[in-house]
Amino acid sequence: MALLKVKFNQKKRVKLAQGLWLMNWFSVFAGILVFSMGLFLKIELRKRSEVMDNSESHFVPNSLILMGILSCAFNGFAGKICYDSLDPAKFAKWKPLLKPYLALCCVFNILIFFVALMCFLMRGSLDSTLAQGLKNGMKFYRDTDTPGRCFMKKTIDMLQIEFKCCGNNGYKDWFEIQWISNRYLDFSSKEVKDRIKSNVDGRYLVDGVPFSCCNPSSPRPCIQYQVTNNSAHYSYDYQTEELNLWRRGCREALLNYYSSMMSSMGAVMFLVWLFEMSVMVGLRLLHTSLESITNPEDPECESEGWILENSLKDTFKSALENLKKLGKFNQVEAGAEGAEGEDGGKTPAITTVS
Repeated sequence: MALLKVKFNQKKRVKLAQGLWLMNWFSVFAGILVFSMGLFLKIELRKRSEVMDNSESHFVPNSLILMGILSCAFNGFAGKICYDSLDPAKFAKWKPLLKPYLALCCVFNILIFFVALMCFLMRGSLDSTLAQGLKNGMKFYRDTDTPGRCFMKKTIDMLQIEFKCCGNNGYKDWFEIQWISNRYLDFSSKEVKDRIKSNVDGRYLVDGVPFSCCNPSSPRPCIQYQVTNNSAHYSYDYQTEELNLWRRGCREALLNYYSSMMSSMGAVMFLVWLFEMSVMVGLRLLHTSLESITNPEDPECESEGWILENSLKDTFKSALENLKKLGKFNQVEAGAEGAEGEDGGKTPAITTVS
């Protein structure tokens, strides 16, 4: 028994073809939207590429761009088929291409579903990318004279100001690295010498943070140096008082920013996938209803359309049997080739003389 069998007359077939034509053009606009989303996400990721460890995070935007281009191409082609299906003479040239095209549509819809799923699952990969990238970026914060790193200070400062964050996981990350360049240190000062000597790696570490970590909304002037020294500031206790530094780490801030963006794009992709599935189902019904017309000279006669010629169970069994036959056929061919190899060629014919 066919799956989702529907009876069609001439009027219903025309309405289906016209509706699918319109839906395909809506899908073309949806493809442009998907392409635009991928391009926007790629640009946003490029903006912070200096604080990202690798390019794995560009898999999602590249996939969105590709899906957008394919969506425009597939649906534009399907729109042409639906338009020509109103004329039996024009539709005849598309008949041999419809089955391969529908098979490609199935693969295309699987890819759309996979990309939509990846939009939600990229958070883990993005987390590790940002964690390592920010860690490296903070190390290069002081290298304003080093080629290739001279803009890192500006990048980190603008990032902390824009996203209202400080450090990788928090402001204390700045205590573990030397973020002040040696060119701004007075090495004749006893304090500087003592700090460098007290550190095993010979770095100048301070319990301070860059100015970009300061919260301008705080009523108290920014305390960015000697953050953990209560005696250095009047009426101050860093353990109990709300600091006037940003509490949130930049990794968390950026992760939330990109995750919310990709989740929204994933939701849009699922809607596009549902729309594409409905278009594919409609095109399959139109294809089978036109092929099952008993009398081609009478276009007004009734016909039947279906999604699968047999039930889902029977179709699955048939596909398994075809796969088994294909496997046996390959085994027979391999066996035959092996036999020829052992004999060193084909067995010569023997002629008997009476």
